[in-house]
Amino acid sequence: MNVAGKPRERSAARPLSKQRLRLWIRLLRAARGIEVELRERLRTEFAITLPQFDVMAALARNEDGMNMTELSRLLMVSNGNVTGIIDRLAADKIVLRQAPASDRRSYIVRLTPKGASQFAVVAKAHEGWVDELLSGFDAAQADELIQQLGGLAKGKPTLAGDR
Repeated sequence: MNVAGKPRERSAARPLSKQRLRLWIRLLRAARGIEVELRERLRTEFAITLPQFDVMAALARNEDGMNMTELSRLLMVSNGNVTGIIDRLAADKIVLRQAPASDRRSYIVRLTPKGASQFAVVAKAHEGWVDELLSGFDAAQADELIQQLGGLAKGKPTLAGDR
């Protein structure tokens, strides 16, 4: 029942566009809820922010380092945001900035050995937290959702019958 005491409209009677809108809102709420929890755990257990974790993860995947523009594109944030994050990580000796000989105006950023070591610990904890937060899904359900949601980033969802 809704607030007015009337029975809720059954989902089957709703137009498909309304159902898809409800799906979008549920996906958004679920992602935001998980993100809030991960942010809090990173802050309390490791004194880092989620953006710092994201930068460290990107650099861990790119051992040769990345320039600031590559990082900002990958993380979908402005160069200014990346600069602030890198400044903090550099002050904590987590990353090292080096100007390449070919272009003194840009920097290549890499994890330091301390940063790589710290990231390994944080990444393991992060994986465990995500596993815990999504523990309501068994392997088959997780695979099904991965398949169905996989195409959304490309603008075209993969439907169960399209595989």
